Amino acid sequence: MTKHQRWGRAAVVGGSYAGLVTARVLADFFDEVVVLERDPVDAGTGSHPGAPQGYHAHAMLAKGGEVLEKLFPGLRRELSEAGAPVFDYGEGMDFLQPAGTAPRARTGVEIQTFTRDGLERRLRARVLALPRVTLMSATSCTGLLRDGRGRVTGLSYRPAGGEGTEPPAELAADLVVDASGRSSALEKWLGDLGVSVPPMRTVKAKVTYTSMNFDRPEQGHPDYFVAYEMLFAPKIARAGVLLAVEGGRWTCSLFGFQQQPPTDDAGYLEFAHSLRNPHLAEQLKRRATQEPTYRYTNVDNRWRQYHRVKDWPEGLIAVGDSVCVFNPVYGQGLTVAAMEADLLGGLLARRRASGRGLAGAARDFQRRVGRLVLTPWTLSTNSDLMWNPAGQPAGARFAHWYNSRLFRVAVRDPDVWARFVRVVNMTASPAVLFHPAVAVKVLAGAGGPGPVRPDPDGRGR
Repeated sequence: MTKHQRWGRAAVVGGSYAGLVTARVLADFFDEVVVLERDPVDAGTGSHPGAPQGYHAHAMLAKGGEVLEKLFPGLRRELSEAGAPVFDYGEGMDFLQPAGTAPRARTGVEIQTFTRDGLERRLRARVLALPRVTLMSATSCTGLLRDGRGRVTGLSYRPAGGEGTEPPAELAADLVVDASGRSSALEKWLGDLGVSVPPMRTVKAKVTYTSMNFDRPEQGHPDYFVAYEMLFAPKIARAGVLLAVEGGRWTCSLFGFQQQPPTDDAGYLEFAHSLRNPHLAEQLKRRATQEPTYRYTNVDNRWRQYHRVKDWPEGLIAVGDSVCVFNPVYGQGLTVAAMEADLLGGLLARRRASGRGLAGAARDFQRRVGRLVLTPWTLSTNSDLMWNPAGQPAGARFAHWYNSRLFRVAVRDPDVWARFVRVVNMTASPAVLFHPAVAVKVLAGAGGPGPVRPDPDGRGR
């Protein structure tokens, strides 16, 4: 195989965000990319009913934004023209952390805020316009095909809702990608083939999200594009985020640990008023129009350990929420899926250039995904584990202790805050927060003013 040759066909199970970014990459390496999607979607569909989390606030971390712009040149400008703002994380965000408000100073980390619907609509239109990509909409995949050597050679499928009426059809493929999300049936399909998968790692989040979009003023816009108050165990059990998004709107998501922010207008506003960051209630109170309010509770962290499968079959990979689902409060899911697609592109490019072909590529990729996921998984689950008073791992306890003191320093030290911002946006390793220049400040400030204290119902004060 030369650097200009292509493999035959790739089949992508799932046409939501992860499937779309993966299909975009595969179109550079395969003659044909077939996207099989359970819901009836087309090039004009945005976030569809199969993704209930699509109604809630989404964050594209800076690293994810960089990868998307690489894969879809001009996407940032296109979203910006639709009203999705681009701004420096420090300058454009009113961020209330446990120890106080973060510095409103330039960090050098540029982000853009938009709805999942607005992003996915544009990605889908671009991907389906690629001449090598075909969409099979309203199609349910039912299992994997495998040859006598154990290699996955395609999949079986039937029309969505047609279970039991006709035998499934078959689609041959040189590579099958599972991007079907948190409801993926891949573990069952692998079991049907005699492949054993280690138990899934799960960390309960016990957080409920209630969200709505409403009108954003054209005149007299506030000096922020995001107003945020973060959850922080065990004292701050209510929080929320307000994002300026495309179409002249705000997206507001309210969070509650072991409590459900209301869906009725009066209760929703009352919950927002209970937060320490006043900007969410301020903007909600002045709204003139609004869209429906949605609640979402399925937010547990779940990691399917595919990188540990010893007999992982050739010709099969898994990406996105099919592998790892993060508590969305940390905004990692979209970025990790984009990074996985970019990782796949690099791996395929090297194999094509070396003439090695696809042999061994699937297992190699899945192991690399395991390494990629480890850092964001650790960051998010360390925080969620601290809500559970029993069984907290020593590593999570130390991280929580360190972060509590880091926040006290960050509220008065823009350099420390900028380092934290780079880490949460996945443009820097967590190691930068343990650099001697930071650690000395954190340890010196360990005896300083403590974090905010909650009132009895868990509202930070």
